[in-house]
Amino acid sequence: MEQASGDLTAIFRRLIRNTGPISLSQYMGESNARYYDARDPLGSGGDFVTAPEISQMFGELIGLWLADMWINAGRPDYVQYVELGPGRATLAKDALRAAEKYGFRPGVHFVESSTALKEVQGKAVPEAYWHDDLSTVPMDVPLMIVANEFLDALPVRQLVKVENGWRERMVGLDGDAFVYVAGGRPMDAAVPVEWRDADVGTILETCPAAAANMYEVAGRLAEQGGAALFVDYGHAKLHAGSTLQAVREHTKVNPLEEPGTADLTALVDFETLARIAQSRDVRVQGVVEQGKWLSALGIEGRAQTLAHKAPHYSAEIHAAKDRLIQPDQMGSLFKVLGLAAPGWPGGAGFTGD
Repeated sequence: MEQASGDLTAIFRRLIRNTGPISLSQYMGESNARYYDARDPLGSGGDFVTAPEISQMFGELIGLWLADMWINAGRPDYVQYVELGPGRATLAKDALRAAEKYGFRPGVHFVESSTALKEVQGKAVPEAYWHDDLSTVPMDVPLMIVANEFLDALPVRQLVKVENGWRERMVGLDGDAFVYVAGGRPMDAAVPVEWRDADVGTILETCPAAAANMYEVAGRLAEQGGAALFVDYGHAKLHAGSTLQAVREHTKVNPLEEPGTADLTALVDFETLARIAQSRDVRVQGVVEQGKWLSALGIEGRAQTLAHKAPHYSAEIHAAKDRLIQPDQMGSLFKVLGLAAPGWPGGAGFTGD
């Protein structure tokens, strides 16, 4: 891995010296592509832990939500389960097991680019089909789409306010060290009107890749029927400031050091994504804090049941439940965005449905 990092570091340095600063989006995109293709980053022995790895309750409740949607929609035939960035397929395995108890047995499709993770996923869910993107997922049947901590790893673009207007935030060099610099092209037209007079130094983030994914998902739901859940850490309303971070071995590190060796992520702008979904005539069921959503789906009762069945693990079960729902842990920072196709029912856990 060190050699791979050295290669990417050398590539970026050579590129910047030959052609000038590169966009942060390019830096993040190429770094994460290298990072994910080379390893399984999940779990205590990796770099970070996601909700499905914390407790089976997370995937089980998602599975029950999907089964409930399917039942209330009249149990349509040939529904397909689609997961974007399924990690180790822990979520899918738990969700499908829980949903099967209620007769929901969909075909399984994973959108995954990591060679290392595909191997792990195949062992967990051997019946799955793999896709590089949504374009090859079946186009003539309803889709139940799940994406957990998928959007946050997509490359962001940052705009920064300088003395003479807005510019794109780029990655340049100071000697051999990567540093942030402001680009030369005016970018005022790309800034929402209400932010254009912000103070010098203000940073706004956008994620074109997340917007494109949401546009495609919403379009597929509108045409084919189904529902979708996006779970990620992010803002319900657009905020100023850089949220880019890098994590290696469960510790935050400098995003501009050793590209390709750490997980680069940024907070998701759920407000913008919800507007994109609505533009395609898909119903946005809501954006809800993860803790409130899991609580509404009955995680407290599920924890009690598991603890009763395995009393020796009661403390661990309740600690995991608290980690998922408590506001000072994952409960508030992580949000759940629910979508439903026209004519499909509302899902549990979202106010107003």
